[in-house]
Amino acid sequence: MDVPAPGRLRAVALYAALVLGLALALTAGALILGGPSAPRDTARAAAPAADAPLDRLAEGDLAGGIAALQTHLRAQPKDAAGWAALGAAYVEQARTSGDPTRYPQAQAAFSRSLRISPRGNDAALAGRAALAAARHDFRTALTEADRALKVNPYGERALAVRVDALVELGRYDEALRAAEHADAVRPGIPVFTRLAYVHELRGDPARARRVLTRALDSAATPGDTAYVATALGQLAWSQGRYPAALRHFATALRAVPGYLPAVEGRGRTYAARGDREKALRDLGRVVDRYPLPAQLAELGELYEAAGQKERAEQQYTVVGTWIALARANGVATDLDAALVAADHGDAAEALRAARAEWSRRQTVHTADALAWALHVNGRDREALPYAERSSAPGYRNAAFLYHRGVIEAALGKREAARTSLAAALRLNPGFSPTAAPAARRALARIEGDPS
Repeated sequence: MDVPAPGRLRAVALYAALVLGLALALTAGALILGGPSAPRDTARAAAPAADAPLDRLAEGDLAGGIAALQTHLRAQPKDAAGWAALGAAYVEQARTSGDPTRYPQAQAAFSRSLRISPRGNDAALAGRAALAAARHDFRTALTEADRALKVNPYGERALAVRVDALVELGRYDEALRAAEHADAVRPGIPVFTRLAYVHELRGDPARARRVLTRALDSAATPGDTAYVATALGQLAWSQGRYPAALRHFATALRAVPGYLPAVEGRGRTYAARGDREKALRDLGRVVDRYPLPAQLAELGELYEAAGQKERAEQQYTVVGTWIALARANGVATDLDAALVAADHGDAAEALRAARAEWSRRQTVHTADALAWALHVNGRDREALPYAERSSAPGYRNAAFLYHRGVIEAALGKREAARTSLAAALRLNPGFSPTAAPAARRALARIEGDPS
């Protein structure tokens, strides 16, 4: 079975600590372009343009593009567009690989681009917006996206980041208007997927599915097909439509074999269907390559459900290491920290992190995280309004409904708890390897107690 061995997990944690030390010691020149040992075998790859759709490039294409840009910029250090493209590529590489040390490199590249070309440089401004969003600084992301759009109202990256920022700030009505505007002026895969997500958040998954189907029909490259098919699979999984989810992930993997977001989605779907061996294989492959918090926690919960507590704890420990590394590189990690600590760590730390994240942005996700952190600290009366707010725009999420049901049950609101728990299991009966069985047990207790 292709899952990380315990020794390999310890190696990941040690590697993360070493990377942190190296990141703090890099010189300015190496920070942007990489050291002299940067790979040369991919240097002949085409360098991505400043506004290229980097989020749909295959891993090898992205690495090759970065190497080509580094080579080009050593020869042409005054190319502002090249620096902006390199910064954007670093952002995407950090986002997909889980290596936050790329973020300072991206920041330096955008700064270099703007020093060379301070006026009319919408690519660098849009890149800085994407960097701020990747670091979860969504207010800055919105400001930078608006600056870029003043220069170029049709910039795809700036339009997309603007939608992302409004969503992550909980400004859902504005996000819908921004997504519809982007669809009118720059229709394409990045805009379609964001428009679909806004519809899902607003309680209309059927419309989200129609938008994504339109996007899949318009996909012109294998990368586009894999990207959109995976989004369709994720939406189907969240609605408990597991056969449809597996079909979509299979479409993605036919287009781009080994496409990790699709492998991850397939693993979650196998877990939801109770096929633990296949789920462990797929999620193990993902974590082995990119040990990110959500994936590590999911794999840990699979081990926990299988009774392998030690292996589960190892996953949760690596989450803490990643969070520390990300914080050192300017990423706001309180939402990740709150979610993992509430279920698998220190309750007081979960509440501190959730409150900190809520103070920055008030979304359905931060509302749920704060509600659950308050619950695990025994403060259910305070928790309930946040649990209710997690579905305010109409969003239906099985984990959120489960959290709400548990909080309602703790407050003696039996009928409300029954409704919430039953809704969670009806929507997505396998939403978590550990929480879904807990939801069934909680519902059974309520239904078995007539008092």
